[in-house]
Order: sequence, then C-alpha cells, then structure tokens
Amino acid sequence: MDIKKPVSNERRAARLHAIARGYVTEGLGKKNFEAIPYSENVVLRAPIAPGGSTNPLSGRETVRATWWAPLPDLVDEVEVVDSYVNEALSAVTVEFYCTLSHPACTLRIVDRFIVNEDGEITGQENFFDPRDISHPGWREE
Repeated sequence: MDIKKPVSNERRAARLHAIARGYVTEGLGKKNFEAIPYSENVVLRAPIAPGGSTNPLSGRETVRATWWAPLPDLVDEVEVVDSYVNEALSAVTVEFYCTLSHPACTLRIVDRFIVNEDGEITGQENFFDPRDISHPGWREE
C-alpha cells in the first residue's frame, strides 16, 4: 500500500518555486527539455506556438516537437526576476528575461504553471509581447 504523506504548505510552496525557477534556469537556460517536469498530458499555451495562445498544444511529445524544438538554437541567456505561488498552492508563475540570438532581443516573460501533486507541470501559459520576434525592429518604426 502506497500512502502519501501530507506535504506542509511551506514545502509545497518551496517545491512550486523550485519547479518554476528550474524551468527557466535548468530547462531554457541549459537547453535541457528533460529538466522540465512536464506531465505526459501537459497543455501549453504560447503566443509563438502555431495558432497562438488560443490554440493550446497538448501532450509532452507535441510540446517537445512543436514548441521546444527551435528554442535551444535561439535562447542565449535567461535571468529569473522572481516567482509567485497562488494561495491554493496549485500554480506558480515565474517572471524572467530571455535573451534570444535571432532575432537579437530580450523578452520580458511571465510563465504560469499548473502543477499536480506529483510535481508535474500539467498546464503552462506564456505571457509576453511577441513583436520582438514576429516584427523585429518594430520599436524603431
């Protein structure tokens, strides 16, 4: 019989912060998809995914093949600003800077993660202005 021991609120919050910050530093920063604890049925919404944020990608392998595939060649550097946990201890956001090589720019991003009891990311939504990617130079127009 496998009985799970209850986790204190402090430990759960710490775990959520670690998952979100690790996504940035160990996943994106080290270009390591395996460091991101996605569930097999993760749902991802991102402005740069095919179809944009309104058409989520579903499934770990779909996220890897469709959304993640170009990132290791594009991400130069990441810097975590802060992370925030919701009151229900079911979700965490991380605010960070992501410097890309092509087009050369730094994105200001907030990602929100829904995390199950096993510490797997079951939902993710990226929030950022994609114009630096989709319309390089738009600031000078």
